Amino acid sequence: MLKQRIITASILAPLALWGLFGLADGYYILFVSLIVLIASWEWANLSGADKIGCLLYPASVGVLLLGLNAVRTDTLGLVILSISAIGWLFAFRFVRQYPDKKRWAGVMRRLLMGLAVLVPCWVAFVELRTSEWLGKEALLYILLLVWCADIGAYFAGKNFGKQKLAPKVSPGKTREGVYGGMLATGVLAVLAGSYWQLSFSQVVILVLVTLLVTAVSVLGDLLESMVKRFRGIKDSSNLLPGHGGVMDRIDSLTAAAPIFVLSLKLTGLSL
Repeated sequence: MLKQRIITASILAPLALWGLFGLADGYYILFVSLIVLIASWEWANLSGADKIGCLLYPASVGVLLLGLNAVRTDTLGLVILSISAIGWLFAFRFVRQYPDKKRWAGVMRRLLMGLAVLVPCWVAFVELRTSEWLGKEALLYILLLVWCADIGAYFAGKNFGKQKLAPKVSPGKTREGVYGGMLATGVLAVLAGSYWQLSFSQVVILVLVTLLVTAVSVLGDLLESMVKRFRGIKDSSNLLPGHGGVMDRIDSLTAAAPIFVLSLKLTGLSL
């Protein structure tokens, strides 16, 4: 299993870095759209859609992304990201109330939930590369943030984890793990602020934004775990041997990226 994970990672990591940082903006958008379409196919299965639904759903998402790309503006992006923030408040409530699932148990409701998860993520990643005030460094930062959060959470949870975070959704996650992830990303924010030569007040803003995004990234993971547990599915798919599916790899980013970009917009912080 470990060998399989290493082989898959050795192939995926260079491909992902090339797609995110090596492509021109137009091809970058296509690359991100492909990832979101694959994730939407997986989400259709997680939602319990039939075979036709699992084809129609990503096709519908693809049409929606084409339309959004055609009419893309900063104002539209702000609106979608703001709605996303409200949506994650509902997601927090759903996770806390699980196994009470009456508000999202229907297949159509879970499909709509998927749109609320994936479309703002696409908007955020597109803005991270195409916005005049953001760019590749901001894109790299959100990736490092999620990775540092995962690493910090793993080591803190393994060594100090006692209090379960959401035992009915993800028994392995602990509050201490979350704190460890926030500590790791807080250090990242300070180091990044020094690298970018930000003022003291800007570093404070970056740290606060980073801690908020770190906390929300955990919610992205928990939301997918909740849906998988409800459906009795371990992985979103078997597309990535040893790693599950695409959704399993981007679940934290689906929450982190929109809140990150929205926070930068609202605070006026330019990285």
